Amino acid sequence: MKFTDTAPIAGTRRTADGYLVADVRTARTGIQLYAGREVGKPEMQSVKVYRPEDQVFDRASLGSYAHKPVTNDHPAEAVTPDNWKAVSVGQIGDEVARDGEFVRIPLIVMDAEAITAIDEGKRELSAGYTCDLAWEPPEGEKYDAIQKDIRINHVAIVQRGRAGSEARIGDGVRSWGAAPFTSDQKPKEDKIMTLKTVTVDGIPVEVTDQGATVIGTLQQRLADANIKFADAEKAHQTALAGKDAELAKKDAELDSTKAKVLSDVDLDKRVQARADLISAAKTIAKDIKTEGLSDAAIRKAVVVAKLGDAAVADKSDAYIDARFDMLVEDAGKGGADPFRTVVQQGLSQTTDANVSATAHKPMVSDLESAWQTKAAT
Repeated sequence: MKFTDTAPIAGTRRTADGYLVADVRTARTGIQLYAGREVGKPEMQSVKVYRPEDQVFDRASLGSYAHKPVTNDHPAEAVTPDNWKAVSVGQIGDEVARDGEFVRIPLIVMDAEAITAIDEGKRELSAGYTCDLAWEPPEGEKYDAIQKDIRINHVAIVQRGRAGSEARIGDGVRSWGAAPFTSDQKPKEDKIMTLKTVTVDGIPVEVTDQGATVIGTLQQRLADANIKFADAEKAHQTALAGKDAELAKKDAELDSTKAKVLSDVDLDKRVQARADLISAAKTIAKDIKTEGLSDAAIRKAVVVAKLGDAAVADKSDAYIDARFDMLVEDAGKGGADPFRTVVQQGLSQTTDANVSATAHKPMVSDLESAWQTKAAT
C-alpha cells in the first residue's frame, strides 16, 4: 500500500554550481490517523496506524532512501525508470541515519523551478513509500494496524501546511497513496492534514493542532494542580509545626507544675512543721485562732496577743519571726527571763520606783548607824 508523510525542509545551502543541498528530517515513528477508505477499510471512519521503531529504522527500510528521486509534488504514479526523467528534480544521498524519532536524509535539488519554489516558501517534504499493514495489533494497544516492510519510492517537495493536491483525503484513487488526516475530518470535505508532535509522559504522539492544544491545557492544569498540592502540603506542615510548638509549650508548663507539687515526704514535713507551729502558738497564747491563717500570720498574731500591737507596728516579717522565736524559747524554759523581759517590754515606771526605794532604804540605814560602828572601834 502507498503512503505519504510530510516533514519541513530546513538548513539548506547552495553549491558553487547553484544547486540546493539540504540535510533534513523526513518520516518518523509514532501513531498516525488515516481515512479508512485510504487504507482499504471503507467501513471504518478512521484508522490509527502505528509506525514502530523497528520498522521505521529497519536497515532495509533506511537503505531504501538512498539514491531515490526527489520530485516537485507527488507524481500520479510511482517513480520508475520510465518516468524518472520527467518527474525527478533531484536526488537523495546515501548517508541516511536515525535522528531521534525521525529519519534524516541528505538531498540535492538540481531543477531551477523547484529551487525557486523552495526559495518562495515551498518547504515541506513528503515521503512516498509502500508498506504492508498488519491488522492484528497486540491486545490492549490503542491502534488498529502496524506498518511493516516500509520501502521508499521517492521524496516530494510540497507546499507548507499541506501535502499537495495529491495528499488530499479522498484522492487515494488518483494520487500517490494515503496521508494522515485530522480526526474531525468529514468524508466529503477537502480538508488538509496538519499534525504536531506532543510528548505525553515521555512518549511522542502525533496529534492535530486541536489535540495539541487540549493536551497542552491538560498538562498545564496538571502542573497547576501539582503546585497547589505542594502549597497545601507546605501550609499543612507549617500548621503541624505550629501545633507541635504549642504542645511543647503546654508540656513545659505541665512539667513546671509537676515540679511545684510536693512529694509525699515533703508534704509530711510541711504538715509536721505546721502542726509544730500551731502547737507552739497555743502554748504561748492558748486562745489564739489559727484557722485560715498563714504561718507568718500565726506568728504575728501570737506576738500581738502576748506583747500588744505596738510590738509589731512597722516591723518587718523577720523581726516578728524573731520575737515569736523568743516567746517560744521562753515558754520552753517554764518562765520568763527578766533580762529578756526587759529587752522585750522595756523598763516600766513602777518597777523603777520599787527598785529605787528598795535600794534607798538600806543606804539610809547604813548612814544612820555608821557613827556607832566608828565609836565601837
